[in-house]
Amino acid sequence: MSARGKARARALDILFEAEQRGVPASVAIQGRRDRTEQVINPYTVEIVDGVTARQPQIDEILRTYAQGWTLERMPSVDRIILRIGLWELLFNDDVPDAVAVSEAVALARTMSTDESPSFVNGLLGRLQELKPTLLA
Repeated sequence: MSARGKARARALDILFEAEQRGVPASVAIQGRRDRTEQVINPYTVEIVDGVTARQPQIDEILRTYAQGWTLERMPSVDRIILRIGLWELLFNDDVPDAVAVSEAVALARTMSTDESPSFVNGLLGRLQELKPTLLA
């Protein structure tokens, strides 16, 4: 797994922990720094900060386009993977669109259910097509 792939996986862990514990993501990051020797990659922090800052906008887009699924009904891991993927797709110009989608699918493949990769691919693929209108 690439350094960025590891950073995405770590960001998923941190965002999941924060959501489950009901704390800000910054508290989850600081807790890991305080309790462990874990070095947190700067890209992990960039993802966490980016998703956190844009979460209302990201969640609104996901609510609008996730056909048949409410955001609250999605498995937590899938919801967070979609947030990371959509943040990279829309708000991180350093990551090519196809890479943002494929990396999110890879996370879903390793971290979620058997059905999750196709769900993540379908939704993010559709949002990739709509990107110009989503950012207008």
